[in-house]
Amino acid sequence: MRLLTTVAALRCYLTKRCSENKLIGVTEDLRLDEMTGWHQTAVGLVPTMGNLHQGHLNLIQRARQENSTVIVSIFINPLQFAPNEDYQRYPRTLEPDQQLCEQAGVDAIFAPTPEEMAVPQKSIQESTVTQVIPPSAMITGLCGRSRLGHFQGVATIVTKLFNLVQPDRAYFGQKDGQQLAIIKRLVADLNLPVEIVACPIVREASGLAFSSRNQYLSATAKEQAAVLCRGLRRAETAFIAGDRDRDKLIAMVQQEVAMVSTILLEYIELVEPTTLMSLEKVEEEGMLAIAARLGATRLIDNIILRDRQPIIAIDGPAGAGKSTVARQVAANLNLVYLDSGAMYRAVTWLVLQKGIAIDDECAIAELVNQCKIELTPHQDLQSTGRVLIDDTDVTQAIRTIEVTSQVSAIAAQKSVRQALVKQQQSWGKKGGLVAEGRDIGTHVFPDAEVKIFLTASVIERARRRQQDFSNQGLPEVSLEQLEHDIAERDWKDSTRKISPLQKATDAIEVKTDGLKVSEVTAQIVNYYQQRLSQW
Repeated sequence: MRLLTTVAALRCYLTKRCSENKLIGVTEDLRLDEMTGWHQTAVGLVPTMGNLHQGHLNLIQRARQENSTVIVSIFINPLQFAPNEDYQRYPRTLEPDQQLCEQAGVDAIFAPTPEEMAVPQKSIQESTVTQVIPPSAMITGLCGRSRLGHFQGVATIVTKLFNLVQPDRAYFGQKDGQQLAIIKRLVADLNLPVEIVACPIVREASGLAFSSRNQYLSATAKEQAAVLCRGLRRAETAFIAGDRDRDKLIAMVQQEVAMVSTILLEYIELVEPTTLMSLEKVEEEGMLAIAARLGATRLIDNIILRDRQPIIAIDGPAGAGKSTVARQVAANLNLVYLDSGAMYRAVTWLVLQKGIAIDDECAIAELVNQCKIELTPHQDLQSTGRVLIDDTDVTQAIRTIEVTSQVSAIAAQKSVRQALVKQQQSWGKKGGLVAEGRDIGTHVFPDAEVKIFLTASVIERARRRQQDFSNQGLPEVSLEQLEHDIAERDWKDSTRKISPLQKATDAIEVKTDGLKVSEVTAQIVNYYQQRLSQW
């Protein structure tokens, strides 16, 4: 692991790392045991102010799973502190932070001084540095009321970090819900080429959200501070029971927090989590956010309330039976089946029909953002639904070996992923879906209530694929060739730069060798019903 403290060293490191990745070749004759020798080229950034805790380690762990290079920035940003805040006494723990990063598999730490970042040790109001100012409506509410200039300071430094590191992904925790929403908006509005990955709040056993400022609290104070989480969970229970009204939900939190006299409330608000606009009632999704002081320590927390039916996300490698199982699970539970794989196959079919080269990403980007895909469920949900692209029925055509052999290359292209994921997420707003693919639980619906990782051995999947070809009257392909093709597909899917195939940390794995479709379906339905009874 490298410790980099200057911009020049950071740029040198990134340039060298990029060159090393380009030199890594891939042999034509792929073998399963050789696949670990290839590395992704994606860079993941975890921006922090140091004093690392379990919440940060959770971000690092996620970044490590999804990227070849993981960089943690440690920078106590003077621009986000008001003159009366704790900039000078904010914990500075670089040595222990280095140890934690090394243990977590971080490749490099970028820990510049304010001077190196070209910002004076002054608040944003006193600074003459060029500023990035988010929309006024997003920075004047919640924490913005009492922390004037805070989010301008955050946005300015985060933008500088994105420009310096140029990461493919950047990781932020949901605990700072307002900050997360602002950064997502910043990236969208400025067309920054970085994916923002939001990670769930990590809590201590008491429910207190991990925070660098927790170290200011005594053991007794930590017990008292846990009342914030209890208040939010009490409101969540009421929400699940049917309460959607802002005043009722806030009153629930207030009643619980009032039981600890040492807590001084700053605000409790219900807002739309993307725009941060105040809500009177939760129609689809709301963020219930709280800020309070315990002595001199300021604490924040939040919880996301969703009024939707559950989503079941089924991921796994090619040929594991995801489509068949997902259709049957949807039929059993009377949910909608979303065949995301068919969307990628439809785009691949159209690329081949138009005679566009597979590696012509610009032409494919134009195509995918102009075409229209329709998925029409069959009356029998256990049967494959119709797939149309630009009003052409391609239900059968997308299952040919020509499409199958090229779909991974198309699906790995950033423009294709972005266009289709956006459409899938819009369909998922109301929930009630069973969706399957390669990154449904990790990327498309990371907040899915049920996540399944469906898998099977390469030999078993090749046998099933051969049977599928026979049933469809397609030319016979040898088992040896199918095993090779599936192994290569696994490698492409799991090592691609954009949304690689990964098992979500909160997914359960179901290996389907030797199991009938009905048996696999029953396992998932039973798990779903168990989870449903816990909500």
